[in-house]
Amino acid sequence: RAEIIKLRQKINTTFLYVTHDQTEAMTLGDRIVIMRDGFIQQIGTPQEVFDHPANLFVAGFIGIPQMNFFQAELLLENDCYFVCLNEIKIALSEEKQAALRLKEIPSQKITLGVRPQHMVLGRSSSCVEATVEVSEMMGTEVYIHANYRGGNVVIIAPTTDSSGNYTAFFSPGDAVKFSFNGNNCHVFDTQGNNLEL
Repeated sequence: RAEIIKLRQKINTTFLYVTHDQTEAMTLGDRIVIMRDGFIQQIGTPQEVFDHPANLFVAGFIGIPQMNFFQAELLLENDCYFVCLNEIKIALSEEKQAALRLKEIPSQKITLGVRPQHMVLGRSSSCVEATVEVSEMMGTEVYIHANYRGGNVVIIAPTTDSSGNYTAFFSPGDAVKFSFNGNNCHVFDTQGNNLEL
């Protein structure tokens, strides 16, 4: 990949590079086109596609590990949007609120997407509980694979806190609580389209 990037810079011309490897697409491309069954799903910069996936296919394809998906509800109360995942209710960011208001999106059942690196371990009542199945130590972070209501959830957590104390040791069967904030939620309708776009 590094050699192709250097070659492109040296020649200073447009390259069209076709790959099934999302890492190659994200690292080599200034703009990427994501296709499925011969149809374009989304066009954008790697960062745009990562931050604002157009649909569930793109959201699930871009990003390693894959985005977590939950059956949830979008709730509109007093002109404010919340996502409700069983026990917790989280207000969306103002940017997301504005996008949903502009489209006059009503309350509805949704698929909620949250990337593993945006999951937050916690102990408060604003968290949901899952059961650890596998814990992968990756040095500075740990990948926690947990079962939440019969579905797989991946949480990426740092192995140390701000003081350098080790915090993330999990064994199969351990209970773990997680949450997320409204800045990092992705809201998809029942057809799989991003409601914010």
